[in-house]
Amino acid sequence: MNLLPRIHTLYVARVVTVTVLLTWAVLVGVDLVISGLLSEIDNIGEGQYGAVSALTYVLYTVPRRAYMMFPTAAVIGTLMGLGQLAASSELTALRALGLSRRRISLAAAAPLAVLTVLMILNGETLGPWAQRAGDAMKAAARSNDMVVARYSGLWAREGNTFLNAQVGQQRDEGGRQWLELGDVRLFEFDANGRLVSVARAEIAEHTGDGWLLRDVERTWFEERAVTRTEAMEETWASQLDAAALATAGNLWRPRYQTAADLKRGIDYRHRNALDASEYEEHYWGRWFYPFNVLALCLAAIPFAFGNLRSGGLGRRLFVGVVFALGFWLLQNQFVRMASVYQFDFRIAYMVPPLAMLAISFLLFRRRSG
Repeated sequence: MNLLPRIHTLYVARVVTVTVLLTWAVLVGVDLVISGLLSEIDNIGEGQYGAVSALTYVLYTVPRRAYMMFPTAAVIGTLMGLGQLAASSELTALRALGLSRRRISLAAAAPLAVLTVLMILNGETLGPWAQRAGDAMKAAARSNDMVVARYSGLWAREGNTFLNAQVGQQRDEGGRQWLELGDVRLFEFDANGRLVSVARAEIAEHTGDGWLLRDVERTWFEERAVTRTEAMEETWASQLDAAALATAGNLWRPRYQTAADLKRGIDYRHRNALDASEYEEHYWGRWFYPFNVLALCLAAIPFAFGNLRSGGLGRRLFVGVVFALGFWLLQNQFVRMASVYQFDFRIAYMVPPLAMLAISFLLFRRRSG
């Protein structure tokens, strides 16, 4: 007697999985074309960056785009799958066979939980790695003096001097914008390839006329001795393209970093009395990612038992899009408020899904009554 409900639970899960995967593929494909290929057209022709390089770079971004598009695909796909079952009266038949609304909801949520776990792993491993590799390829193709290493930060070269930076950001204060690198090392060689000096600077700022190094410790390698000097500030007359450095790699794009990288970035900014709000925003966004996905889909499920029984595919698609956009607009508004008014980002990420789950619970009880 327990086998029949189990089979129909698997049937609901299969229908939801198929519709979510199809919706996901469509959304990622559209994003690849509009935000990927079309945006890269303007960069074609810079250095060695051609059409093949642009296509390769866009393919590198697929894991990251899949991670970002999954929540929207999950809610739209869930509504379309359950709406299809409701429109064909299969949900009514399943309930007549003994499946409760709660059982059907759990059957729909189970495959979403599995896919969410896979996306969390993707967001912490393959997504950042592929994005970093793509940025490294793109930066190297556009500039002959720059390369982004996979694990050792950003590397750049000017003449016989090599720069390595672990973190960085573009800053804007009082209408003035500049590039700031953190944990910087400069390796200077002579014409024969001999190491002349190694300098470590806590911060390197591009001022427009060159670079200003702060808290510099420099080691000089002479023929018969090694000396060490320290300076609070030191100028470096370099012609390195700051704009290219700012867009190379994902060192200063927190939304593309792993949670561990974001935590290190937060700690670095706190140590140096810098604004860490952007890093905290994306850090807590990673933690609340699975909660948002499941909460959003569970909140949308009651609509399948009521509003989506009639109407075609267009109506289900419209409801899913409106539901997803409404949720993300609400959450983004709370996150922006947290940034402006400086309250905990965990509150900003927690309130919208809890509110929608509460509304969904009330709708579920009303329709169950």
